[in-house]
Amino acid sequence: MLLYIHGFNSSPFSDKAVMTAQYMAKHHPKVDFHQPQLPNTPKAAMELLMTYVESAIKANEPLNFIGSSLGGYFASFLAEHFGGRAVLVNPAVKPFELFDGFLGEQFNPYTQEHYVLLPEHRTQVAEFNTPVIRNPDRFLVLLQTGDEVLDYQEALHKYHHCQLRIEAGGDHSFVGYERYLQAISQFLQLP
Repeated sequence: MLLYIHGFNSSPFSDKAVMTAQYMAKHHPKVDFHQPQLPNTPKAAMELLMTYVESAIKANEPLNFIGSSLGGYFASFLAEHFGGRAVLVNPAVKPFELFDGFLGEQFNPYTQEHYVLLPEHRTQVAEFNTPVIRNPDRFLVLLQTGDEVLDYQEALHKYHHCQLRIEAGGDHSFVGYERYLQAISQFLQLP
């Protein structure tokens, strides 16, 4: 199974998600690929992700994750706790520390949903923190220094012993992501 996990206020219709789905359909059609629309609260998002993980475990399928931004944070938790390999794209490291700037009314431009981010959601997301990566060989981390949303140096510090690809410039969307799809597939050892 390959689970693509989008970021905060994003969706399976983001550019990276669409590129990934198209690449997988063309080059790895036998892979059980999923890119769900996550609920707006961290607890509900993780509950949904867990349904895919549990299903793959029951089917004895290998676990693979691609996570972007907040999705990278979730992918770290899943790979560390349930096994498998993860590719993280400009991952959030401590999103709970950023929540104060987002509390209140939110709007997801992809889904057109309005919702409210509450202080309790900070606590929920903190429950999925992986302060130390115990299985660095399972992670490939793609970073661009021009990320205007997250400080790439936080991810560099946390994932320093993992496989890293660091590019100067770029932005939070990870400019040129499609160039890495073959390397991602090889790292995840997709059939």
